[in-house]
Amino acid sequence: MTDRGPRSAAALAQENEALRHRLQEAEDLITAIRTGTIDALAVQAPEGPRIFTLEGADQSYRNLIEQMSEGALLLSQNGTVLYCNACLAGMVKAPLQSMMGVSFHDFVPLDYQEYWLELLSTAWTGKSKGEMPLQATDGHQHPVALALNVLVFNQTQVLAVIVTDVSEQREISAIRARVSEQNTLLERQQETLRTQAQAQRAAEQTAAETSRILEGMPHIAWTASPAGLNTYLNRRWFEYTGHHAQADPAHSFSALIHPDDLPGAAQRWREAIASGEALEIECRIRSATGEFRWMLGRALPSRNEQGEIIQWIGAYTDIHEHKVTQARVAEAQEQLRASNQQLLRINRDLDNFIYTASHDLKAPINNIEGLLSALLSELPAELVKGAAIQPLVGMMQGSVDRFKRTIEHLTEVTRLQKEHEQPQGLIELEPVVRAVMLDLAPLLESSGAQLDVEVQHCAPVSFSEKNLRSVVYNLLSNALKYRHPARPLRVRVRCHATAEYQVLTVQDNGLGLQVAGNAKLFAMFQRFHDHVEGSGIGLYMVKRIMENAGGRVEVESTVGTGATFSVYFRR
Repeated sequence: MTDRGPRSAAALAQENEALRHRLQEAEDLITAIRTGTIDALAVQAPEGPRIFTLEGADQSYRNLIEQMSEGALLLSQNGTVLYCNACLAGMVKAPLQSMMGVSFHDFVPLDYQEYWLELLSTAWTGKSKGEMPLQATDGHQHPVALALNVLVFNQTQVLAVIVTDVSEQREISAIRARVSEQNTLLERQQETLRTQAQAQRAAEQTAAETSRILEGMPHIAWTASPAGLNTYLNRRWFEYTGHHAQADPAHSFSALIHPDDLPGAAQRWREAIASGEALEIECRIRSATGEFRWMLGRALPSRNEQGEIIQWIGAYTDIHEHKVTQARVAEAQEQLRASNQQLLRINRDLDNFIYTASHDLKAPINNIEGLLSALLSELPAELVKGAAIQPLVGMMQGSVDRFKRTIEHLTEVTRLQKEHEQPQGLIELEPVVRAVMLDLAPLLESSGAQLDVEVQHCAPVSFSEKNLRSVVYNLLSNALKYRHPARPLRVRVRCHATAEYQVLTVQDNGLGLQVAGNAKLFAMFQRFHDHVEGSGIGLYMVKRIMENAGGRVEVESTVGTGATFSVYFRR
């Protein structure tokens, strides 16, 4: 206690009167609380019990709050319910008189305690809103929306809370969502119906246009269902068959297809229906005159947006003349094959004859040569060397030599034919060209030729090495033999590749030859320059070797300028 100085009697009387007045107020308040004139609540505060009252002057506001459809309550700073209306008590399934003085935290589920404290903390600094469930005394939870605001009540800050049950709103929202979903579904169905109607109109329009197109075609046109049943035939069908559209609008094809063609055509049609693939058949169809004419039948499936076949559209085109021409061509080809076989037999017989003749002629010519030698040995030397005998002896020996060379050439041709099918391999060009140059070295030296060879980068050719050597030898030897006397001889050997061939070229600046109009250029025993010794069989052999291997030989030349021979080896 604080020490105070002595007070006067008047001061003590005044303090006593004040205490008596306060006591009277307390007794009046207790009497009002007991009689229900006012509502009051005693709350334990740090400084002692405090009484909160709702006085009679606020009765009209109290009636308003009591009749609200939302819950309303006042909370102290520690969350104690200072006041609540009947609606809130009904939400938590608790008697109204039991709600005063309880902690509102008891009605907040454990999972939302932290969230509730955040709302409280925010509300004491201003305002806050949120949603969470309230747990009733029977354990059920109800979703509510909370609006919290600070009020000054009896000179003390309290928290006013409005609680709105949102379960019905959620049900209404769910109902609205279902209604919206139904409306959307109904709109989709209506849109589907509209689309189907448009598609039907488009299909009818397309069918009409298709019908006009099919009717205007010069061919037989038809349509069929996805199962293959005929649904339409244009007028060209009825004109061809002689049937009437009114009496027989869906006449079966099978009755008019040639019996020999019907099984295959029917099987192909069934396969097309089963697989959905395009149909193409050739068959004979009887016309109005009874003639079976060849027709090319084609059909394609028509599909909708989902890829389903909605019908088949087909046509028959008259190909009778084409088939007849094909038959004639096939017959001509067969005759040509037979002629080729006959020519091959004749060639083999000729080769055998040449081989036999050359072989049989060797003995007589050898005998003639021996007899001539014996005759010359028996005659006196002076007589043989005489002016009258010597030319005759030379002529006779020359004839014998030429006869022997001709026999050798015939033998070479026969050998070439017999070696036509000898094994082939990949042969490098450069080694073969170098080997031939060695064989022709004396002729190269005597002619003074300048030989320019660039084949080292050429790809190998698939060829017989022996035949390749023969080709190169003949081309090079001809270039050396038929040189121009007025200028030095120059020979160039090159190679290059095309899409189908490896090409070897031999170019010279020699005498040249007449190419245009010369059908016998590569003929046997054909010669163009008689002043040079030769047999006239070299180019023939080159051509024969190349053609037997699937290649060819070409020549470009100008008389007096030179010639270029190109041999084409198939790649």
